[in-house]
Amino acid sequence: MIVCVCHRVSDRDIARAVGEGCASFEELQAELRVGTRCGACRPCAQETFERQMAVQGSAATCAPVPLVRAGVPGRADSLAAAA
Repeated sequence: MIVCVCHRVSDRDIARAVGEGCASFEELQAELRVGTRCGACRPCAQETFERQMAVQGSAATCAPVPLVRAGVPGRADSLAAAA
């Protein structure tokens, strides 16, 4: 979704910037120029930035969860159990 029409900034652009280390909304504005022209998008841009910070911050602190189920045919754990 386009967040800033003036500078053609999308929610994906904001997510990418956060993923690349953008740590503050002011830094985001300096990098993408979002919310720096008419200002109409600023509340939406800031909300999108904060949401991405929360999502990517929690992803960085969560341990990965293995998704392999025991007993699935063709899986190494299934072959070991059958042997």
